[in-house]
Amino acid sequence: MSKQLNRIIVKGGVLSPGELKYICESVESLGLKTISFGSRQDIILPKNITKDSLSSFEKLVVVDAEEVGVENIVSSYVCADIFPSTSWLTGDRYLYILEQFRSKSKLKINITDPKQRLVPLFTGHVNFIASEHEDYWYLYIRLPGWEAVQMYPALIYTWDLDKIENAIEDILQEEPETIETIFELVSDAIDTDNRTVDKVLDNPFYPFPYFEGMNKIGMDKYWLGLYWRNNKYDISFLKEMCDLCLENKIGKISITPWKSFIVKGIPRESKLIWEKFLGKRGINVRHSMLELNWHIPVANKDAVNLKKYLVSNFDQNDISTYGLTFGIADYSKSAYYFTSIVVQKNKQPEMIGNFQTRDTYNLLYAKNFDPNTRQYIMHVQDVDKVELPGLLMELSQLYFDQLGSEVEEGKVLVVKKEVTELEVYQCSDCLTIYDEAYGDVTQDIPSETLFIDLPEEYQCSLCEAPKTNFKKVVLIK
Repeated sequence: MSKQLNRIIVKGGVLSPGELKYICESVESLGLKTISFGSRQDIILPKNITKDSLSSFEKLVVVDAEEVGVENIVSSYVCADIFPSTSWLTGDRYLYILEQFRSKSKLKINITDPKQRLVPLFTGHVNFIASEHEDYWYLYIRLPGWEAVQMYPALIYTWDLDKIENAIEDILQEEPETIETIFELVSDAIDTDNRTVDKVLDNPFYPFPYFEGMNKIGMDKYWLGLYWRNNKYDISFLKEMCDLCLENKIGKISITPWKSFIVKGIPRESKLIWEKFLGKRGINVRHSMLELNWHIPVANKDAVNLKKYLVSNFDQNDISTYGLTFGIADYSKSAYYFTSIVVQKNKQPEMIGNFQTRDTYNLLYAKNFDPNTRQYIMHVQDVDKVELPGLLMELSQLYFDQLGSEVEEGKVLVVKKEVTELEVYQCSDCLTIYDEAYGDVTQDIPSETLFIDLPEEYQCSLCEAPKTNFKKVVLIK
């Protein structure tokens, strides 16, 4: 159904205007007129442009279509400063973190903020997700062959992220099957500044954001999101845009997982220049949300045509899809979905003679329509293409019906939660929490260990204050 294509690695989906221009000039010299963006924030090239033909461009990290075991790092840097975010996780912090990692990794790595919804949290093999504690991250792992994601039993310090990931790559030959095994092997291999997990990851539902057009940041800056329906970005346009970025002292361009890109930091006094630049090129910057919230395989004409058919039906029926995302799945390979609703094409059965059979589809939707739940529910199976628009509208209505238990705070939808009280013990010096339900893996204290049963020599895992410094407190959740 889809082709394997050559990729250029773009760590975290972040590159400078100079780097993007260099890429454009490199592939243009080989006769290419367009490039595309991949779902892991990398750059996709046509298959006839080989890795060998790009070998003279030493700055490019190219992955051949047939090459396995080289993955791009996904990050939510693209969302910093323009969408809801964890207060300590700034754009600069992302850049420092990305610098730690090598250009080539065996595993898919995600580095994300849980307060945004543009970049998926759990589609990697190794998923670092920011916690409320400054410079500490949750780690969720789903190695190749694992059926479910598992949480690492400690928070990871920012400057240990690459060490942890490298250690995990090194132990792959051991074929670890559980998170406990990984924790033991990693702890034996390297020294880290882990912190105790004192509460589960808070991952409330947020609607999918609108990420296109010219939008304001603060008092005197703008960000611009650009999207091409066919995911074929004109190289001459990109080169001219890179020059405009350099003139405006814009340092970074960010690729999204949705086959688009974002330019942040456009000065207010340059807004008109950018609008004229886009207008002269005939660039449309106000696509409907119906267009933007789809994830489809790259260079797959069947998937593109199916999307056009479904979007046209939605548009004709004036259907709202605010907060929802849609994906078309490639039946020929397994994938981690990251959309609210998935249209899955069934594989054609092998036929004898000249008999032809119709294409059929399955529809799946994420639990609570939130792809970060990582649980998908089968809605219907083996239906014809003509039945899909009505069924998708049915699912869209089901989604809005379920929003009845949610309240709107500003522009963010937040699920109402029951208020509960939780008794924990807190260090008076640094406010680190000891939760009996979790124990303290950094000191080999198993879960469900009562505070009173801790050894008298127990110390705070962060500041090493004595056990006597801990006071019982009640948290409201």
